[in-house]
Amino acid sequence: MIPARSFKGKTVAVFGLARTGLGAVASLAAGGARVIAWDDSSAARDLGGQAGAEPTPWREWDWQQIAALVLSPGVPLTHPKPHEVVVHAKQAGVPVIGDVELFAREIRPDPAGKGLAPVIAITGTNGKSTTTALIGHVLKTCGFDVQVGGNIGKSVLELEQPGPKTVYVLEMSSFQIDLAPGLVPDIGVLSNLSPDHLDRHGTMENYAAIKERLMRQTAPQGQVVIGVDDDHSAAIFTRLSGAGGAAAVPVAVGKVLGRGVFVVDGALYDARNGRAAKVMEMAAAPRLPGAHNWQNAALAFGAVMPLVEDRAAIAAAIASFPGLAHRMEDVGARGKVRFINDSKATNADATARALAVWPDIFWIAGGKPKEGGIESLSAFFPHVRRAYLIGEAAGGFGRTLDGKVPYEVSATLDVALARAATDAANSPAPAPVVLLSPACASYDQFKDFEHRGDVFRALVAGLSGKTEAAQ
Repeated sequence: MIPARSFKGKTVAVFGLARTGLGAVASLAAGGARVIAWDDSSAARDLGGQAGAEPTPWREWDWQQIAALVLSPGVPLTHPKPHEVVVHAKQAGVPVIGDVELFAREIRPDPAGKGLAPVIAITGTNGKSTTTALIGHVLKTCGFDVQVGGNIGKSVLELEQPGPKTVYVLEMSSFQIDLAPGLVPDIGVLSNLSPDHLDRHGTMENYAAIKERLMRQTAPQGQVVIGVDDDHSAAIFTRLSGAGGAAAVPVAVGKVLGRGVFVVDGALYDARNGRAAKVMEMAAAPRLPGAHNWQNAALAFGAVMPLVEDRAAIAAAIASFPGLAHRMEDVGARGKVRFINDSKATNADATARALAVWPDIFWIAGGKPKEGGIESLSAFFPHVRRAYLIGEAAGGFGRTLDGKVPYEVSATLDVALARAATDAANSPAPAPVVLLSPACASYDQFKDFEHRGDVFRALVAGLSGKTEAAQ
């Protein structure tokens, strides 16, 4: 744990006692702060008390005594309207921050100076979790003490304190960026941008601006690595490359760059200095299939080069990457049928990346729908043999698929998997894939996408009958 000493002897309020909130409570208490906290859940309040907080209803807080409000990233800060606790804090002149801001103040006490350990911050709409995990894997393989956290795995304050070989690799959501104005990463990574979380940011422009802010916060002597295959990210690269701050490295897939990192014809090239040098064939990395994963690999390569420099060592580490749970995760086979857990695909753009990989898919989709539905996936419908729709989105998805893809409303994941497994086993396709790639949030039937993926994995492990006999 990293103690938050910057508020020693002061009173700090924490609102929201899930993973990040509990980490903030424990860190602040260890750093010598008095912590008052609140959550609507009595169980969460109990955990907050055990972590060192004084559970106190937020409407009873004395705002004149509070030095800062640490807000859970799940609580609305601006859209659709600020939570009442945010309104009260701002009226009292109390800064509203997140756990990442506490981390930033400890690791780089002087924002203009050198940090206690390098920080790599990764954001974007899709691919950021795989890119974060891949960067961590490469650096660990190359001998660093890698601490991976943020929006993936541990909260930032649960990570270990810095040592001589420590590198912090942080996945950053837009919500976390909003609450971390003092984070100054040494290396910033932006994967790509497409509409997401617009209910929390109002417009695509607001959403993109928050992602750009993290790149702008990167240390001037550092580096930003930006995917330029979508218009919003390309515009951010253009602005930053001429801004005189951190060096900007573009990343592309499917096109040659005069300078940057790119993948063409399945091979990764380094042209950061203007001359393209082949780094590796992406076929050597079996857990990174498809063009979207090639982008992740190129982003990771660009991010670690300032720390490693040895192209061959980086290539070997990329090739040995074991993959990320819930992101195109191979969870087993029954006969000719392969089962893929892509539960982390919570929007259509993420699902497109999975649908592009396999030609014969029995697709399980649905959940809590997001804006835009699945109309944008029509180019991939020829890859889908049949769809099995679950959750609140089933009706809307069915209307989109009607007349284009055979489908059925399965309602629940267990029914969908049983039907898909049987149909795939009995199909004439030589290598059918049962793919859970929901293009939806999970909150209608599951706690989160991890829970949904874990249930899918367990259901696959318990399959029997026709699919077993097909082996």
